[in-house]
Amino acid sequence: MAMTLFGRLAGMALAACLGVAAASAGAQTLERVRARGKLQVCIWPDYYGITFRSPRTQQLTGIDIDLSAELARELGVAVEYVDSSFPQLVADVNGGRCDVAMFAVGMLPSRKEALDFTQPYLQSDIYGVTTRANLGVRQWSDIDQPGVVVAVQAGTFMEPVMRDALKQARLVVVRPPATREQELEAGRVDVFMTDYPYSRRLLDNADWARLVAPAKPFHVLPYGYAVKRGDARWLARLDEFVAGIKRDGRLLAAARRHGLADIVVPR
Repeated sequence: MAMTLFGRLAGMALAACLGVAAASAGAQTLERVRARGKLQVCIWPDYYGITFRSPRTQQLTGIDIDLSAELARELGVAVEYVDSSFPQLVADVNGGRCDVAMFAVGMLPSRKEALDFTQPYLQSDIYGVTTRANLGVRQWSDIDQPGVVVAVQAGTFMEPVMRDALKQARLVVVRPPATREQELEAGRVDVFMTDYPYSRRLLDNADWARLVAPAKPFHVLPYGYAVKRGDARWLARLDEFVAGIKRDGRLLAAARRHGLADIVVPR
């Protein structure tokens, strides 16, 4: 009798544990964030003006550091940053390393097949960065020429775009720990392609760098926040946040603080 009662109680306890586990597994992101008391945000810590970690102070700055703090404040939780990158983006978000990727993620068709995106809040064309001493690349039309070596960062949207666009120049894909700046300064490439936010890093900090802008729009891409597919409530809450920061001026204010007002998507 005692063993029967013990077995019955043990079975009930096991069922309760399984029930809790199942409920936890089935919980949606918004509920998990609130229950955890923490919003986990994927960032790329080398993205100047967006989510940049100072090598000297280790402090994070950028528009999406400001705005992720605003999102966490609205949700009533703390924020925790998870280092990611564009090559790791899909795996990190779908693998549950973070609740949302907030580092100006370009809304490429290939990414939209794997992730859900909020409405766009920024947009950028592609720009070239070269040295002031480079006499071969003075304007946009000089880039796709025989003998010119063009660098792109692995995993960025510039990689597939420039691979398709270049007909005569040679493309070099730069992978960590190498950087585009190092390749340019060393003279191994003539120009590297980037977006507006990242170009500000060199223009603000390197007197040897020169921007090469397209004469007309070349490949303007909207940027949004990325989440795992299939969680409609979480995506709707993030869209509500983006609409709110556009409406009340927080987006534009944050963009101005970081020199990005020119690429804000206002509505």
